[in-house]
Amino acid sequence: MTGRNLDRGTSVSTVLARRLGGELLRMREACGLRQPHAAETLSASVAKVAKMERGWVPMRDPDIRALCHLYGENDEAVLGRLLTLARTDRERRKARGWWNQYPQLPAMIEYVALEDIATSMRTWELAFVPGLLQTPDYARAVAVGAGSWEDPGEIEPFVEARLARQARLRSDRPLELWAVIHEGALRQLVGGRDVMKEQLGHLLDLAHMGTVKVQVVPFLAGANPGMIGAFSIVSFAEPGALDVVHMDVPSSTLWLESEEDATRHSRIFDRIARMGLAERNALELIEAIRKEM
Repeated sequence: MTGRNLDRGTSVSTVLARRLGGELLRMREACGLRQPHAAETLSASVAKVAKMERGWVPMRDPDIRALCHLYGENDEAVLGRLLTLARTDRERRKARGWWNQYPQLPAMIEYVALEDIATSMRTWELAFVPGLLQTPDYARAVAVGAGSWEDPGEIEPFVEARLARQARLRSDRPLELWAVIHEGALRQLVGGRDVMKEQLGHLLDLAHMGTVKVQVVPFLAGANPGMIGAFSIVSFAEPGALDVVHMDVPSSTLWLESEEDATRHSRIFDRIARMGLAERNALELIEAIRKEM
């Protein structure tokens, strides 16, 4: 599977570019300027400015600085955030937006950038407790068990980064998370019994948050459409923003950004969820497994 809509190179509207263009559009309108004013400042056509604001073309740092100056935006923090969005978007386009090599920490930059601007996420996991729901010891045990770190010193920054991502669950704009987990992931002794007991307790605590929904697909459910592999569907608030499907495979990370791929995986997720236990029954099963530990 590939992100087929990315095969057009840079002529594609990406999530990050739409976010960047939308912010510049709001700045322009707030100060009463029109696209021709921006075009004159950039020595570009009005058509190019329109494409920039809609996220259809990558944006250069000098253009962002010039537009911010034109719009009277002098906050260095705001400028820095826009430049980071643009830089990450350019890197994704250069890599055709769908892979980064794991386990180097920079490989998580684009995913975290998407996660940070997302409003909701649906995730299906076969072998692990989802990263946003992991305890530090569980995350550390997963990293050690992977056995693919060239430098063991990178494990702790990896764990710290994972914990930092979890802040979105409790922020003033919390990420809505719907996690469907296979029973096998809850019984796998990652890090040993004590680590798993703590992890399952943590999962129960998070499941009682209003923005976190946890379901479990039990062994008794038999074959299911998710057996082919785990995936996450990331959704955004921006009008017209397409969902992004994220999948990890042994040698890379896949990004699927076409409407067709998003629709297909949404349907698969719905079928998996229908095979899962109701929330109350799922939490009862998690508690029973925890007591067995």
